[in-house]
Amino acid sequence: MEVGFLNAAILLIIGISTWIIARIIYVIHRSSKPLYNKPPGPLSTLIVLGSGGHTAEMINLLAVMQMDRFKPRYYIAAATDNMSLQKARVLEDSLMDKAQVELGGTSQFMQIYRSREVGQSYVTSVGTTLVALTHALWLMIKIRPQVILCNGPGTCIPLCVIAFFFKVFGIRWSSIFYVESIARVRRLSLSGLLLYKLRMVDQLFVQWPQLKSKYPRANYVGRLM
Repeated sequence: MEVGFLNAAILLIIGISTWIIARIIYVIHRSSKPLYNKPPGPLSTLIVLGSGGHTAEMINLLAVMQMDRFKPRYYIAAATDNMSLQKARVLEDSLMDKAQVELGGTSQFMQIYRSREVGQSYVTSVGTTLVALTHALWLMIKIRPQVILCNGPGTCIPLCVIAFFFKVFGIRWSSIFYVESIARVRRLSLSGLLLYKLRMVDQLFVQWPQLKSKYPRANYVGRLM
């Protein structure tokens, strides 16, 4: 009886593991292809901001996009980064007409806990990382974006990881677009490298030809910002 139960448990584990591996392979293969055959309606979009140049570059990128195709828009920045959200609000205010103001607009602004603060010890960062992942999971369940835009801040990693596994388990398909900073000339940032190596990003864009040579799956698009 016990042997039969053990064999059944082993077969179940093998079956689940096989299914997960097959789904991961499918998601990686499918992510490199267009998601829609015809132009869809507006896409709910999560925009990850980061302190310093990350937000400046993202705002410049958003300023030249067809923003009416990406709404509602959800801006997320680290809990200690108020300046980035202020810049996002200024951008959104410039986009809103009177009717949108009366309806409350099409954007929301949120903050997320950091996995690790600058100078924080690696020992204590284990606990803060778990908190950050839990918070990221709650935000992703709440937002369920169709598109994720990011360009380097570390806060994008837990969000992108959760989005990837949402695709694996069939919860939500979020297309992840990563635009590497113009400042990255010879190698990808740590965030970009992780997403590239783990194949979690749908499209990764670089702004220097030497990066395309070093990372062949990246898309070289010239200077964007």
